[in-house]
Amino acid sequence: MTNASYTSGRPRGVGSRFLPQERLSTLSLGGIFALRMLGLFLILPVFSLWARTLPGGDDAFLVGLAFGIYGLTQGILQIPFGAASDTYGRKRVIVIGLLLFVAGSVLAALSPDIWWVMAGRALQGAGAVSAAVTAMLSDSVRDRVLTKAMAVVGASIGLTFAFSLVVSPVLSHYIGVSGLFWLTAALSAAAIGVTIFVVPDAPVRRVQATQTMQESKRDVILNPQLFLLNLGVFNLHVALMALFVVIPQKLADFGFAMNTHWMVYLPAIALSFGVMMPAIRRAEAAGRMKALFLYSITILALTFVAFELFASHWLVVEVLLLVFFCGFNILEASLPSLVSRTAPAQHKGLALGVYNTTQSLGLFVGGAAGGWLFGRAGEAGVYFFCAALMLVWAMAALKMQPPAPRQSGQEVNLG
Repeated sequence: MTNASYTSGRPRGVGSRFLPQERLSTLSLGGIFALRMLGLFLILPVFSLWARTLPGGDDAFLVGLAFGIYGLTQGILQIPFGAASDTYGRKRVIVIGLLLFVAGSVLAALSPDIWWVMAGRALQGAGAVSAAVTAMLSDSVRDRVLTKAMAVVGASIGLTFAFSLVVSPVLSHYIGVSGLFWLTAALSAAAIGVTIFVVPDAPVRRVQATQTMQESKRDVILNPQLFLLNLGVFNLHVALMALFVVIPQKLADFGFAMNTHWMVYLPAIALSFGVMMPAIRRAEAAGRMKALFLYSITILALTFVAFELFASHWLVVEVLLLVFFCGFNILEASLPSLVSRTAPAQHKGLALGVYNTTQSLGLFVGGAAGGWLFGRAGEAGVYFFCAALMLVWAMAALKMQPPAPRQSGQEVNLG
């Protein structure tokens, strides 16, 4: 390729379709996410019941801490891993993080009590590669297809989540939860192979040496537009975890055994992807991504209110979950794309590290807050708390500005 055919190191004039290397990068990096997340999701439906059978597992607080500490250590280390990927290269940092995740999975599989499980889960979280993977995806595709690439990755994670709900009870019956941890280690080892042998090197990026590109790391962290996006992902994942403190119990109240909950989740998640991709494509083509963003937040707020007012039958819960996942998936795909396009190119890994930190902390806070509210204020307390979070986010998002387009100039190689 000649320099004239690149803007930000990416080909121009080829429309909004993926180029062959962009497609390979998107699918392979999405595969890394999916392999890693499958191992985590397989544990979710069975962890709390299994943990209670271990020495020390009779303490509900310790069980909850062992379950949630993954999000805490991941949140703490996302920024260092993201920043390190800016300096030492994306692939190197991704492989190191996956090795830590493998080690944590093996430790959890061999754990004789709840304390060792907690240590294994904490070590799993220490492999905080989400920012580095997302930054590499952003390096590897053009801006005009970046949101679509993020949506593909989001879809792979969502389908992995749905798949895990189906197979986890069956697998745990045959190989036990310790076997699931061993399987998690094997899947993460496979992700290392994908990283080394399948994922293409990111193209050389060319960025203009402007004052904006010389922003300090402190300025990146305090950037008001990035702050609004980070506030959004924090609120979104607090609400997600708080909601799923309530929903499993609600399905149980409707007579669903735990190993049949997937019958409700799977249709809602699968159909939501059929809504997400066309909505994003049309909004991008019309230049109305901010409007879609605000509509999605508002829909989530109304959905939480509707859960309290109308969810008296499991079919109503099914429909509301479909609406929830439509809004959630649109936002989940849009947010990292906006962060990567808003951040200065040389600090993109740092910016995505901050983003993934707030996402992980949102998961941790959401589980704790959801459990506390559910115990003291019931379902209504959780639903209205989530609706309030969405309204706060919607008001803040009104101040969002579209990211400036990248300009060509100085060569920077972050592959």
